[in-house]
Amino acid sequence: MRGVKFVIDEDGERSAVLIDLKENPELWEDFYDAYVAREREGEPRESLEEVRQKLKAQGKLAESE
Repeated sequence: MRGVKFVIDEDGERSAVLIDLKENPELWEDFYDAYVAREREGEPRESLEEVRQKLKAQGKLAESE
């Protein structure tokens, strides 16, 4: 893949990767999204219905939606 280079350690194993962000911005976005999702793994969740009710109460969503 163009714009991606692996750093090899003294044992010949891949230990890191260099990503050319100008050539592969979507790779950084995918990596960052996965990182954020993992960081938020233990956070409490709200159901879609709970979010809808809050938005309706704040006047940000029509009652018919």
